[in-house]
Amino acid sequence: MSTQHENSDSKSSSGSGSCLYDLLCSETPSWDRPSDVGSTSVIRMDLWRFAGPQGRLERFLNEPGNNICADCGSPDPKWVSFSIGVFICIKCSGVHRSLGVHISKVLSLKLDEWTNEQVDSLIHLGGNTVVNNKYEAFLPDNLRKPSLDSSIEERSDYIKRKYEMLQFFSGNEPMLCPYPPHKRSSSSLTPQSSSSHQVTQDKRVCEKQPTRHRIGHKFRNSWGRKESDPNKSTKKSNSLAGMVEFVGLVKVNVVKGTNLVVRDMMTSDPYVILSLGQQSVKTHVIKNNLNPVWNESLMLSIPENIPPLKVLVYDKDTFSTDDFMGDAEIDIQPLFSAAKAYENFEIFEPMELGKSVASKDNTLVKEGIITLIDGKVKQEISLRLQNVERGVLEIELECVPLTQ
Repeated sequence: MSTQHENSDSKSSSGSGSCLYDLLCSETPSWDRPSDVGSTSVIRMDLWRFAGPQGRLERFLNEPGNNICADCGSPDPKWVSFSIGVFICIKCSGVHRSLGVHISKVLSLKLDEWTNEQVDSLIHLGGNTVVNNKYEAFLPDNLRKPSLDSSIEERSDYIKRKYEMLQFFSGNEPMLCPYPPHKRSSSSLTPQSSSSHQVTQDKRVCEKQPTRHRIGHKFRNSWGRKESDPNKSTKKSNSLAGMVEFVGLVKVNVVKGTNLVVRDMMTSDPYVILSLGQQSVKTHVIKNNLNPVWNESLMLSIPENIPPLKVLVYDKDTFSTDDFMGDAEIDIQPLFSAAKAYENFEIFEPMELGKSVASKDNTLVKEGIITLIDGKVKQEISLRLQNVERGVLEIELECVPLTQ
């Protein structure tokens, strides 16, 4: 009897283990419905964590709806709006960048280094289908989404109405704040009143934008159709007059500075601003250092008429205007031409494609060699900062043509 009892126990435990194994190996439920996100995301994240961030990102990209651009439907998107949670093509990514990172923070699937936590956040937002169900909930029947061949003006108009003006957004679900609101402390508030004040402030920040568009379905659609006012059409055309076509992207890695000028008592707190056309981005500030090491990668869209890449260095001041620490310019036309010429070549051995020669007519300290490494066109640049006593800045460039 005891032997029989032991056998039945072992079968029971084996059976439960088999059931668990079958559960893990069974097909993972799809995310076709928004309600599925909460129930499946935890299981899926646990199973995918073994694949590493890049592998998990590739698998999520292959989910139905994620393998096309969320805004224009172009196949094989290479970019992500991390704060919104959608996969987008390179053309739409340029418009997303113009909205500002407070609305849409754009990352590359290949060029940026992803962490498991970032992939978790992206998966939690649900993907293209789930996000579009919210942002296109009240899309008018007579409004056509952009397509693969749409102009930059058409893309810009649609994307701004969708994400910035929230004209088609469903107010039924709470909108998540991609960035936490700024917290202010006041010594005059009691703990209870301070807590109440903070909750009110947080609620106001998170609900301000969706509340503005919490209107009826019929009125929302009629608003979206109203295009006959000639004055509004004029304003619309004027606002799009400054739009430019982008031909690619340049990834700029600000490596380090050497022997920078002193702008405080004994040292400086330097940071770098990069400017290309109407765009500008900046690095973080490094305190008390004349030989700072940033190793910070920043991305800029390349306009059709390629301007020089402007580099400016400043000293961060808390109580006064930031002090100038030098500037320089880089001609990125040769780098873009090389990237365009070799974009379809499958060459993985290092290869020299060209160089920028240092002279008194430019700010180069030495030759900037353009190389093809692992299928990527790169250039290392050493810049002599201008309009100051001294200072050298080292930068690495990588160019990505539009077709990539």
